[in-house]
Amino acid sequence: MEKMMNISVTSRLYEKAKKIIPGGVQLFSKKPELFAPGAWPAYYSRALGCEVWDLDNNHYYDMSTNGIGACLLGFNAATISEAAKKAIDNGCMSSLNPPEEIGLAERLCELHPWASKARFTRCGGESMAVAVRIARAATGRSMIAVCGYHGWHDWYLASNLEDDQSLNGHLLPGLEPLGVPKELAGTVKVFAFNDTEALKRIIEKYGNKLAAIVMEPCRHHFPNGEFINFARESASKTGAALIFDEITIGWRLHYGGGHLKIGVNPDIAVFAKALGNGHPIGAVIGIPAFMDAAKYSFISSTYWTERVGSAVALAVLEQMSQTDVPTYISGIGQAVKKIWRDTAAKQGLCVNVDDGFPCLSQFSFEHKQSQEIKTLFTRFMLEEGFLAGLVFYPTMAHDIDVVEKYGVSVDKVFSKLSKIIETGSISKSMNGLPAQKTFARLVK
Repeated sequence: MEKMMNISVTSRLYEKAKKIIPGGVQLFSKKPELFAPGAWPAYYSRALGCEVWDLDNNHYYDMSTNGIGACLLGFNAATISEAAKKAIDNGCMSSLNPPEEIGLAERLCELHPWASKARFTRCGGESMAVAVRIARAATGRSMIAVCGYHGWHDWYLASNLEDDQSLNGHLLPGLEPLGVPKELAGTVKVFAFNDTEALKRIIEKYGNKLAAIVMEPCRHHFPNGEFINFARESASKTGAALIFDEITIGWRLHYGGGHLKIGVNPDIAVFAKALGNGHPIGAVIGIPAFMDAAKYSFISSTYWTERVGSAVALAVLEQMSQTDVPTYISGIGQAVKKIWRDTAAKQGLCVNVDDGFPCLSQFSFEHKQSQEIKTLFTRFMLEEGFLAGLVFYPTMAHDIDVVEKYGVSVDKVFSKLSKIIETGSISKSMNGLPAQKTFARLVK
């Protein structure tokens, strides 16, 4: 008899949340409807390592995003939690400033010799907003050239005021710019990763108006040399700031960020997520020519002076410096990719495993009803005791034993999916709505 997960307490709370919290959750990426409507647990009671317990005391191994990429060292990592508790015991807020922020600024600049200034926030989205504000203040210009996904703030969503499809393909399609002042139309121009010609067109037309070129140095694949070098050269030539968003790829590909692996330095780099390993901290570092503008533009917030964030970040950097995190998580990611490939071949499933970085592993089902199959995969894996979708962000808490358990369950679930597909009973097997895949679908 198949194991059925009882998530009645968890589900009731989520139904309540949808009535009093617009959208149901604070972070779009944590909406249960994105995974398996009615089955994915919305809330947790406890998290440790790569394990999570929901409000009904169901236990899961997290083989999904592990805190949306925030907990690279694992949930509630001992040394990190100790640093947080010490900061709290000594008072996490005061009318004075925490000295840990000086140590963090020095440490980040030591790791990035090209940079000599740092400002701190408490999350990725606002860190990007600060970086863009600094670039605009330093240059006296308004226009931004952007590649990739960089958060929810007005400066970024302004791209969709001219064409609401311009950000499709940049992680989240269907982002409607509702509430973004229409006067910002034309201030953001979009180019695709590794599309040198698209960036050239922007430079040729708007080069003397650009405040910044904003992009991830890489996400799933390395940039080609022509593309990344042209971005660097174009920023220098036009006087715009080259801003690298290291929020996701950050420390998982290379200690200090993806740009150090590539060997191209930006003018400003932005970090968050794994920098705090589950605690709020964001960092904007850069060269004086741009960062000094932050002294004159009003960039200020009470909780940017909270102590836990900077104290924890120092502990995170110290722990990561003692272990080759990128190599370890790459090995775990490669092992999981092998499970997907080998098991799909064994069970006769058409699966495409992305050839990108193992530290951000992902796969897809090649079928006209791929969204339904994805949903069934997640539902069946929940019954096996795993939080699992089509992406996996490995952490230091994942070991070979967990990976082997996951492999056994993937084999069972892929076998079940193969039979469902073969018998043409996908829709009949759904027992609920398929996972939703775009922001546009979620708000309608």
